[in-house]
Amino acid sequence: MELQNPIDEARRYMDNAKTILRDQAIKDGDFYQDSKYIKMAGHTMWTGCLVALDYALAINKKKGRRKDIDDYKKAAAEIDKKLLTYVVTGYGTMHLAMGYDGNKSVKVSQGAFDCMKYIIDWCDVRTAQA
Repeated sequence: MELQNPIDEARRYMDNAKTILRDQAIKDGDFYQDSKYIKMAGHTMWTGCLVALDYALAINKKKGRRKDIDDYKKAAAEIDKKLLTYVVTGYGTMHLAMGYDGNKSVKVSQGAFDCMKYIIDWCDVRTAQA
């Protein structure tokens, strides 16, 4: 099996999250009805961001432990302060508000998608220059 380009894979995660929200979360006005699918979409979105960030950033992982948000924040801060803002915001919206809390607000989800798009596009530009 041939591995896909990580940026394309990250965009596939974004498409999958959109499908989850559109087809399963049941939008009713300004809110979704089923937090289970909000959580699924949030986790999917954040995972897509991590795929792109892992590809674009050289994150030093300490032996014997997983990478965590502080590793991503440190790597982003060393390269681009605006990216750092998006990483922190993405973590807060996609991972925490959506993925854990199941925040049903459509506006929160829309903001999360905007953030995800910025992160993936930034990673795409960075890796294209390398």
